[in-house]
Amino acid sequence: MILYRHAPTGLPFIWETADQPEARWHGPGEGPAHYLADTPDGAWAELLRHEEITAPEELIGVQRAIWAIEVLDDTVQASARPALEEAVLLGGIETYPACRDEARRLRDAGAAGLRARSAALMPGGAGGWRVDGGLQPAPPRNGAVIVLFGQRPDLVGWRVVDQGRPGPEVLEHVRPLTP
Repeated sequence: MILYRHAPTGLPFIWETADQPEARWHGPGEGPAHYLADTPDGAWAELLRHEEITAPEELIGVQRAIWAIEVLDDTVQASARPALEEAVLLGGIETYPACRDEARRLRDAGAAGLRARSAALMPGGAGGWRVDGGLQPAPPRNGAVIVLFGQRPDLVGWRVVDQGRPGPEVLEHVRPLTP
């Protein structure tokens, strides 16, 4: 399966050490935790949400790499599903402690990763595009995030974009980050 991740230009596509900044599914010292999206727009949405970018003119300064990362299908299929209410899975920063507790429970139970609905994308925001008499929106679908725990030297990545930014149409699909 191919998954996607944004990263600063010139840096590797995943973390190798536990000193990564905390986020929804891991706390201080609990990394590395690798956040991957099932679509490129999902990867962009993660960046836009956390940087609180909401207007097209704010995209001008964005320069990130987008990576396509090969993850074995059985790794993704074996990823645990968090046992949390949707409001927590999709919530803002105030829901992070509950998400971290759940990720900790899953890691302690032996899970190599987890799979959850993307908190960064609004419902239907991962639909993509089709070509049918020109470029047309594909049917809406929800995006997913896959978080893999620990060092992952087995992953293979390809830099798709070295210094890019998302199109302004992605902004309408990003769920704002709330405190």
